[in-house]
Amino acid sequence: MDAHDCLPARGRAREYERKSLRIRRFAGVAEGAALDPFALAARIGLRLVGAELLNRMPEEIRRQLFVKDADGWSGSVTEVLPDGGRLVVLNPVHSRTRQTATLMEEICHVLLGHKADRLDYGIHQGRIYDVEKEAEAYGVGAAALVPFHVLKRWLEVEPETTLSDMGRRYGVSRALLQYRLRIVGLSLRKNYKPELHERF
Repeated sequence: MDAHDCLPARGRAREYERKSLRIRRFAGVAEGAALDPFALAARIGLRLVGAELLNRMPEEIRRQLFVKDADGWSGSVTEVLPDGGRLVVLNPVHSRTRQTATLMEEICHVLLGHKADRLDYGIHQGRIYDVEKEAEAYGVGAAALVPFHVLKRWLEVEPETTLSDMGRRYGVSRALLQYRLRIVGLSLRKNYKPELHERF
């Protein structure tokens, strides 16, 4: 099943898919293969801020970011730096699968030409962002990680493969797979055998 001939019927999902396939082609990923956003980030000049730099932050800031508000942010990318690159910060307390999705979303912000978020210390007291751009970056990023034709093949010809199996294969969470199924209008097949923890 050729990826470019297999697109979701829904308008927004279809547009996300087209953009994601261009990103996968640019990344040089074989059809159906897993995309590594960490390798792609390096290719487009995104440098990840390492734990050693984050650990040099003042204790009160680290406590706010990584303990009190650990679920309140996932990552961020800077504007273009003087050397032409950008820095990316990923929340170090998040799981590898969540960091993978976050990094792919940040890559999409860059490749789709979105402006970086900004912090506001006035009335809003927080992050100022464009909801539609956020939805597009996440949607395109998730599609790049798990393309529609992969989901179709999984549902049609791999009856024994579970959500967790697929998550491990593509380096993503079960939640991201469920999002992908929902947005493209697919559902788990009738003969799908749920994992034990899915029954409760």
